[in-house]
Parts: sequence; C-alpha cells; structure tokens
Amino acid sequence: MKFNRFFILIFCALFAVSCGSKKKVITTKKDSEREGVITESSGNREIEGVKPLEGTPKLPPVNPRLYTVEDYIRDFAAVAMEEMRLYNIPASVTLAQGILESGGGKGDLTMRANNHFGIKCHDWQGARVYHDDDARGECFRKYKDARYSYRDHSLFLTERKRYAELFDLDKDDYKGWARGLRKAGYATDRRYPDKLIGLIERYRLYQFDADVLKRPSPSYTYTPEEPESVTYRVKKGDTLYAIAKKHNTTVEDLQRFNNLRDTNIAVGQTLVIISPE
Repeated sequence: MKFNRFFILIFCALFAVSCGSKKKVITTKKDSEREGVITESSGNREIEGVKPLEGTPKLPPVNPRLYTVEDYIRDFAAVAMEEMRLYNIPASVTLAQGILESGGGKGDLTMRANNHFGIKCHDWQGARVYHDDDARGECFRKYKDARYSYRDHSLFLTERKRYAELFDLDKDDYKGWARGLRKAGYATDRRYPDKLIGLIERYRLYQFDADVLKRPSPSYTYTPEEPESVTYRVKKGDTLYAIAKKHNTTVEDLQRFNNLRDTNIAVGQTLVIISPE
C-alpha cells in the first residue's frame, strides 16, 4: 500500500513537470509572434519571417532627400486649386508659400506637425508642437493631415482684416498678392515677395490659377538670378533651421556648404549661405 502511494506521488510529479514544460513552449511561441506583430504595427514595415498584418500598408521606400519641389507641386496643386475655388486665394500664391515655408515639404516643422505655412498657435485650441524659429521653443499649430494646414491657411487670410485688401485684387494677380502679403505683415523678410514670385514663375504655378478661372494660361520666360554667395554670423538664439528659413535655403544645404556633421552651431560662427537659384 505504501509502495502504491509512493508510485502515485512520483507519477503526479512527473505529469506536473511535463505540463509545465509544454506550457513554457506555448508561451514562448506566442511571445515570439506578439513581438513580431508589435514591431510590424509600430513601423508598418515587413519583417523577415513575419507575415505583414492584413490591411497594413508598407512604408514607401522614399528618401526625404530625394523629394523635390516638383514632387511637392504634384502632391498639393489640387489642394491649392480647391482652396482657390472656395476662398479666392490664388493657387499659385498658396503653393509658393507652401514650398517656401515648408522647405519644399522637408522642413522639420512640416515633417513633425504637417504645418506647411509656419502658422503659430495664437488663439489655437488644437494640437501643438514647440519649435525654434524667431525665438526658442515657439508654439506652432499641429495638424493630423496636410490638407488641414492648407484649409487653416485659407481661414487665416480670410478671417483677418489686415488681409482684406488682397481680395480686391484680380484672382490671378499673383504679384499683387505676393507684395500685399508682406505689406500686411505676413512676413518680415523684405525679399519675401520676390521669393514667391520667383517660385511661381520658375515652376509656372500661374497655370493652376488659369485652370481654376478657365482662362488661357499666360506664358512667361523665367530668367533666374545668378546665385549669390553670402555669409551669416550666428547670433544668440539662432538655430540652423531658422537661418535656413530666413535665407530660403535648407538645413541640408547649410550643412553641406559648411561641412557640418550635425545641426550644432556656435554664437559668432560664420556660415556660408547660397541664395536661391
């Protein structure tokens, strides 16, 4: 009888160990699968040996450095034209401002917040980000989609009295709009109108105004200015992004022209800046 009890105890112990071993194997398998799913979901990338989640798109193999102004125009021309139909702001001007303010879609503020026009918080109640611009850590509006940035730009201009005179201009008078925006205080850069007009004529953005108005597209011969090499001495509070925006260039170009490995700059440092083409 004692022998039987002893045999039963040994059998139960072996069975418990066997069950624990199987449970451990199953848990490991599930953990492995769960890790794959988390990584796949968070990055939307296909992982070797892990099947992509159904309905999850793969990230396009696009390098932001290869994203051109022509790509930007292709992606946002229709949006600018729709805003023109609704709010009477020339699509050419909206696109030129978007290109200039967003660094052709590659600016840090645009990448982080879908903010294509550098509009600050002011009385904004929505999401926000903090970004170094004229001062350090300024508050900027953040949008879920770039299209909301375009709509907010339209509302920003139509709802403020200081821009009212612009809407008395002809709907395709992009030169009058470019000069009027600076006069009304949209930008302090004295070359802001010239930069907008240069972009509009270089990339023939006026054709989108003509399409909306159903008018023949005007024909201009764009003659680019000779590139001018200038220098800038870094001041307290400056950031590489703010300097690039001020001089209508990009952070990447400033880094290349000055052999900078990162975005760190020092007060008193002289940077070589190439003006736009």
